[in-house]
Amino acid sequence: MLISMGASFIRTPTLLFLLLIAMGAAALVKGQGTRVGFYFRTCPQAESIVQKTVISHFQSNPAIAPGLLRMHFHDCFVRGCDASILINGSSTEKTTGPNRLLNGYDVIDDAKTRLEAACPGVVSCADILALAARDSVVLTKGITWRVPTGRKDGRVSLASEVNNLPAPRDSIEVQKQKFADKGLTDQDLVTLVGGHTIGTSACQFFRYRLYNFSTTTANGADPSMDAAFVTQLQSLCPADGDGSRRIALDTGSPNRFDTSFFTNLRNGRGVLESDQMLWTDASTRTFVQRFLGVRGLLGLNFNLEFGRSMVKMSNIGIKTGTEGEIRKVCTAIN
Repeated sequence: MLISMGASFIRTPTLLFLLLIAMGAAALVKGQGTRVGFYFRTCPQAESIVQKTVISHFQSNPAIAPGLLRMHFHDCFVRGCDASILINGSSTEKTTGPNRLLNGYDVIDDAKTRLEAACPGVVSCADILALAARDSVVLTKGITWRVPTGRKDGRVSLASEVNNLPAPRDSIEVQKQKFADKGLTDQDLVTLVGGHTIGTSACQFFRYRLYNFSTTTANGADPSMDAAFVTQLQSLCPADGDGSRRIALDTGSPNRFDTSFFTNLRNGRGVLESDQMLWTDASTRTFVQRFLGVRGLLGLNFNLEFGRSMVKMSNIGIKTGTEGEIRKVCTAIN
């Protein structure tokens, strides 16, 4: 059967296939209570203002890119994507170890100031975080994706709840469970951890792998690590050295959003134990291999899948309507 469309004809199955693709694409950019273009009428320049702010700060401090990406991730895994990570206080999420040293808080504050000048009381801090994370990936040579907006800001931030975050010493089963608890799959886990292709970690979070970790290796290090890499890291992170020293999570390509992080995992050069487990575990290794284009497996495009997983993550536990508010400043509830 053919359906007439002006001078052209499209077979019904083909038209249905195209409609299904369109519906799938719409699902990727729309979550419960959020949608792409939410501020089209109320603050049409919102995304542009955030983007320009991120670019301005990135030019003087490229470290804000991985910082903003982590910040959005850390925010979403505690109380949902509600900007609770930004609230100041003596016992808020912001005061904890994983969050205290993140780069980029000033970027969010700057963007909020500019948005309040242009569109007072309209754009949430939670949406600024989601947009800034996307813009950070693009600035490090990743590809863009459409960000659904329309989140409200939360009114509660508790340091005690940061334990919900995935941690460097988590087993692979704990990692899987933490992601599953947020409605994310094992593929989302591998994909989102792939965000470690940019940024650094402090020696204190992985140095235990380098010394007296195992009796099965000559150097006493984690046997899943490449021996030459262990030597390299030991020189950078001595047993009695500065635990706050920062080391690239993606050796050889720490400032570019690419798949070299997964290549390093295959070669036993993952810095964090939790990262290396993505290769040592058979079920997650398959996704790493697919990102690397291993023959015999259906390939996955890392950049494309990262955008999809970010959209899913950015809709975790969002607050809409009267559940939240639009903060006047991101560091304090109204």
